[in-house]
Amino acid sequence: MMAREVLTLGQVRIHGGGATREEAMKEAADILQAAGAVTGGYYDAMQQREQTVSTYMGNELAIPHGTNETKDTILESALSFVRYDGGVDWGGEPVSFVVGIAGKGDEHLGILSQIAILFSDEDDVARLKAAQTPEELFGLLSSVNAS
Repeated sequence: MMAREVLTLGQVRIHGGGATREEAMKEAADILQAAGAVTGGYYDAMQQREQTVSTYMGNELAIPHGTNETKDTILESALSFVRYDGGVDWGGEPVSFVVGIAGKGDEHLGILSQIAILFSDEDDVARLKAAQTPEELFGLLSSVNAS
């Protein structure tokens, strides 16, 4: 049986401007909720996580996600991927990519490792920054659905 894709084209966005960390987290949560992956409480779960530990990962990447205590807000595994060309101040760190993640059970671990691999390669990050359209960006991210 083919696993459901965790990332669809509708969950990929590019913004020419910037955003606050809260706006970026809200958009990540809203995309996941629209995809049917999380309940309306997931944004609060993301904020709880951020208050305990920053989800900034380096290489202009932040991966906001909920806490283990809020797993009941996750309905199924999914990703949201938003690029902010104007940047996001993530607790003092510059972020261009905000990847919202919802993982059912331990599924998020495989998804996270795919993203980590992608963002550990500077050439890949440069390609993600150079993508002109959500379609082009989605094409570069398709490896996350193979996990």
